[in-house]
Amino acid sequence: MTTDSGTPDELLYAPSHEWLRRGDQNPGEATIGITDFAQDQLGDVVYVDLPATGTTVEAGESCGEIESTKTVAELYAPVAGEVVDVNDELSDAPELVNESPYGEGWLIRLRIADDADLANLLDAAGYQAQLAAE
Repeated sequence: MTTDSGTPDELLYAPSHEWLRRGDQNPGEATIGITDFAQDQLGDVVYVDLPATGTTVEAGESCGEIESTKTVAELYAPVAGEVVDVNDELSDAPELVNESPYGEGWLIRLRIADDADLANLLDAAGYQAQLAAE
């Protein structure tokens, strides 16, 4: 289900505009991407620099960059964990971040280090409230 704004209800959101989807087969893993709002603010994405598989990331810390025709933005890890996969498709088609931010434009998959980090994330309604306040 998606809210009227296009924010999927089943995801969790970081205040820095990343989303997190728990793994269906493995709830200890999560897929991470940027929100539709974030990709819209960036403009046309032309390059994505993602961490290597096996890299350990900390919640709230920079773990990559997204370059657009307008700017370069940091990608922040919404939770701590180990990178278990990166979206290699983005090397040849970074525009997927714009075209499908919640689907084919995902960025990395993490093995979550501590489920307690999830408590710091927003649900869809909380994220929409944050956007309304910005």
